[in-house]
This record gives sequence, C-alpha cells and structure tokens, in this order.
Amino acid sequence: MVTPCGKGPAIGDDLGRLRIIADGAVAVAGERVLAVGTTDEVLSQVETGPATVLVDAGGCVVLPGLVDPHTHALYAGSRQRELEMKLRGLDYLAILASGGGILSTVSQTRAAQPHYLGELLRERLRVMLAHGTTTVEIKTGYGLTEADELAHLEILARLEKDGLPDVVATLMAAHAVPEEWTHDPDGYIDLIRHRIIPAAAAAGTAKFVDVFCESGVFSREQTRLVLVAAREHGLSCKLHADELTPGGGAELAAEAGAISAEHLIHTSPEGVKAMAAAGVIAVLLPGTSFYLAKGAYAPARAMIEAGVPVALATDANPGTSPTENMGFMLTLACLYLRMTPAEAVTAATLNAACALGLGDQIGSLEPGKLADLAVFAAPDYQYLPYHYGVNLTRTVIKRGRVVWHSPSAPPSVERGIMDSKRRI
Repeated sequence: MVTPCGKGPAIGDDLGRLRIIADGAVAVAGERVLAVGTTDEVLSQVETGPATVLVDAGGCVVLPGLVDPHTHALYAGSRQRELEMKLRGLDYLAILASGGGILSTVSQTRAAQPHYLGELLRERLRVMLAHGTTTVEIKTGYGLTEADELAHLEILARLEKDGLPDVVATLMAAHAVPEEWTHDPDGYIDLIRHRIIPAAAAAGTAKFVDVFCESGVFSREQTRLVLVAAREHGLSCKLHADELTPGGGAELAAEAGAISAEHLIHTSPEGVKAMAAAGVIAVLLPGTSFYLAKGAYAPARAMIEAGVPVALATDANPGTSPTENMGFMLTLACLYLRMTPAEAVTAATLNAACALGLGDQIGSLEPGKLADLAVFAAPDYQYLPYHYGVNLTRTVIKRGRVVWHSPSAPPSVERGIMDSKRRI
C-alpha cells in the first residue's frame, strides 16, 4: 500500500515522501476509511463479520484513487482531422483561425442534445474510472453562450454519478471568443461577468471559474475582470496560463489568489516565484505537451525546487490531449517533467485533490477520508510509470464500494464484487 499523507498540498522534498506499507490493509466503514496499516494492525483495530466484504489485492499495489484536476470532458464530436493539419506545420492558433480548434468543438457541442452530451460524458467517465481515476474536474467552455454554458453546468450537476468518478464543475465560458462576438470580445467578457457568472453562482452549479489567458484569446486585463467577478460571486478561480506563450499568466494567478494555474509550459522564473509565494498550485498537463509535439514542457523541477505545489492532470479534450488515462500522465511526468515516480504519485493524488479544494477529503489513504482506492497489477508504485501505455488497473473502489474490476481479476477479488451494492 502506497499513499501520501496529510491534507496537503505537498511541496519541495515532501512531494516525494510516501508512506509505503508492505502487507498493507485498509478498513472501510460506509464511505470512509476506518483504519490503515499492516494487515495485522488493521485486523486488530476493527471487527469483521459475515457482512464484511474482503478484497484481496495480494501481489498488487494499492494507491489512493487518482484525481484528475483539469479536463474538458463535456463535448460532442471529434477533431482527428487536425492531427494531419498539425503534421503539416499548423500551430494551435492557426488551426483555431481556420475554424478548427475550440470553435469546431463548440459548433458540434451546441448542436448536441443535453441527453446525448450526458451519455458521451458518462462513457468518458467510465474510461477514466477504469484507469483508476475516482475524482474528475470538468470545465465547460464548448457552449460559449449564456444558455449553453448554464445548460452544460446543469448537465454536470444532474449527472447520475452512481458507480462513476465524482465530478467537480468549473465554469469556463472564457474558453474562446465565439464567432458571433469576434467583433466585440470585450462585450463577450461583459456577458460573462454580468450574466453568466452571477447565474451560475445563484444556481450553485459551479465551484470554480477558469479563463484561457493567452495571446490571441483573452488578455490579462480581460482575464482579471472575469476573475474579479468570480470572487465577487463567491466562486474560486483557476487560470489557463502560459500555455502557448510566456504571457504573465502565472503572475496574474498569484495576484488574483487563484487556487491553481494550469498548463504553465512557458512560465517565467518570475512567475514560478510568484506562484510559490502565493501558494498557487501548478496543475501540469504533460499529455498536452506530448500531443502538441513541440518538445516544450512545463518547468516542473524549477517549480518543485521553488516550493510550488505541483499536480498532474490529463487535460482530456478533443483537440490537444485526447486521452482519459491518468496513468500515462505518470509516465510523461517522469520522462519529460523530470519528476520522480514518488513525486508523480503525490501530484496525481493528494496535490491534485488540493487543486480542487478537496485535500481534506480525498488524495490519500487515511482514517476519516473518503474510501477511494485503486488497485494496480504491479509489484510496486515505481512500476506504474515504468510499464507505460497499458491499463494496469485491477480494481477501483469509490466511496467504499467496488465499482470497477478487470475481467482478469483473481477469484478472491471476484468474490468481493459479486454484489457491488455491498459496502467494503
């Protein structure tokens, strides 16, 4: 059993400190962890009986459920044709200007019925769960009208989540300037500030507000206005920052008191220092860098050495990171962000939970926290980033229930999940 500890976020050397228990065990009552330790220790602390469900993870490694704190998983359509455009040398902004990119997905998503969008999302969430992810942040931003953005938040709020990862909703109406507002982008910012944010706050359907602060999208001044409006209506702030150019987004995130700044591929040393001083969590998305294939990755080592809390996420979206696999992010973090396997595990669990304001509830295996666990067919945690490109997830437990298992699970696990409604 392997887990970070505490409510986090872990910084500096603590990012790589894990509690590792050979012959470990976790006892769960209801939705919460009751006891953690060696098998003998845990059995001495709890009572078992005929109703107790036993899950044998012998020969496997058990981690807290993975947390994906940055996705754009609510969308319709696909953009596979853009792969060839990129191979021909077009960059992201050029594809966007040609009618591709975000605007292509916006068109397809606007045309989709809410029920269909919900079904697409549930299928993606099932894939995430099957890869060990138990909590997911999902941003809007493919509607870009007042009605669509609020409707998409409603889809997230009403989603039947039984047996699926928990969902944290982020309003990202400021994802791109919609075509109908290209003549007046400041007017669109006013719409977000004065109508969409207040309505979302009143409905209670969003926890965060995010803005794509980037040259050619939204300026620092426009971004600041949106973040101020979010705070005025009681919503926490996130920020897409320094993804394509060094635009000072990290500094703005620190200035605005954002809980996280995300992407950060081109963040300056000054931006790193500002985030460290303000306690802004850096949510790094190596899958996006990998898929953009420009060889540019966020300066994770500089961030860690400066004391910035670092988290990992997939950025699951149809254009620049079409994947739901958090396990692959561990590999990319080790190979290209130069993080150790232990650092990557903490960044994908405890620190990722903290980027969602949930470090006191999930992200580590400790008494009182939600019983979210992932069992991997691996001899130890270092094997996870080492053996890449396949799904090593054996069993997933969400809020004390076995909600997913591999068809090749051993008989002892099969017995434990014959009735998935029973509590562990």
